[in-house]
Amino acid sequence: MTAGDVLAERLPETVRAALLAPLFDHHSCPVRRDDLVRSQFELLIGQAGAPAPPGTTHFDTPVGMAIRRWCGPVLGLEPHVSPAVYLAARAELGAVEVNRRLLRAAGVVAFLLDPADAGPDVLSVAEMGRLGGAAADEIVRIEEVEQEIAEEGPAAVEYIGELYDELAARAVRAVGLKSVAVRHHGLDLDPDRPTRAMVIAAAGRRLADPKARLADPVLLRHLLWTAVDVARDRGLPLQLVTGYGDADIDPRRTDPALLTGFLRAVRPAGVPIILVGCYPFHRRAAHLATVLPHVYVDVGPTLAHACAGSAAIIGELLELAPFHKQLFGSACRGVAEMCHLGALFHRRGLARALAARLDRDEWSPADAARVAHMIGSGNARRLYRL
Repeated sequence: MTAGDVLAERLPETVRAALLAPLFDHHSCPVRRDDLVRSQFELLIGQAGAPAPPGTTHFDTPVGMAIRRWCGPVLGLEPHVSPAVYLAARAELGAVEVNRRLLRAAGVVAFLLDPADAGPDVLSVAEMGRLGGAAADEIVRIEEVEQEIAEEGPAAVEYIGELYDELAARAVRAVGLKSVAVRHHGLDLDPDRPTRAMVIAAAGRRLADPKARLADPVLLRHLLWTAVDVARDRGLPLQLVTGYGDADIDPRRTDPALLTGFLRAVRPAGVPIILVGCYPFHRRAAHLATVLPHVYVDVGPTLAHACAGSAAIIGELLELAPFHKQLFGSACRGVAEMCHLGALFHRRGLARALAARLDRDEWSPADAARVAHMIGSGNARRLYRL
């Protein structure tokens, strides 16, 4: 990633160097290892999880345009080539080379990866690190652990202990924990820890159909509180995925402000809580990060999908959230293009937001460089103790 790609604004050299420094991608997922036909590729760059309507294409989106403009040159193409030319070049290079080029072009020094979606067609954590020329560590998705425990079929009275023990065992090999269930089922959950009797009764119902996705509100609360206990005991942060997501998610219930009661309740545990992917509620998440000392924020995949709009989103976070509470996470998933674009538009958006403050003499160049370093890597290194 060159300075010309990133820094269209006129910036002091110290700020330019800070923006171009390697990023710490604290929230990512492995990408596909196989060669993709156009229909597969378009599904992975769209957010609807469905093909574009007949006669249209997911390339006619901000991210589709950005792939042609910014990823094309990484694959040896001129900017703005047609989708057909881009995909033909992608196929000719092959998935390994495409992933290697795009992941390394992102300029990431470390990936923290959720491998819950791993399978035969997805890179392992180690492979992501090797192809990206970066360190790679695991974030444990707590719902996957709960699913494994349920399918093992323990007695309801054993469910509580086995869940804690397995989460604790997995945490030994990880650098953080993560929950996606709260966004799927709504963030407006009862903040209190459920009683043992409530959990055993709910576990009895859960174990009658263990292959179903966890949906019981009592067990969801218990799982979150168990994750807080494990994170406290192991000194790990906990990521909570919030904000708009898949088509089956009710957007009215994904506002991180709905978590306020829970966040206050777990504060005494001293566990850092990271509100991940909180767009379009990033202002409310920024407020929570301001008033609660253990709460942090990132906007996840939004920067890659918003593209040129990334500067406005980052600027709004900078208006309120403490600079030591903001993190970079590409939320890369599916194709390596999303990792590259996440890093690119983090840098471009932050460059524009910093340039505006420097032009108005609100910040000094030293302050701007320090904030760029904090958000790009310093905060994550401190939070994950890496």
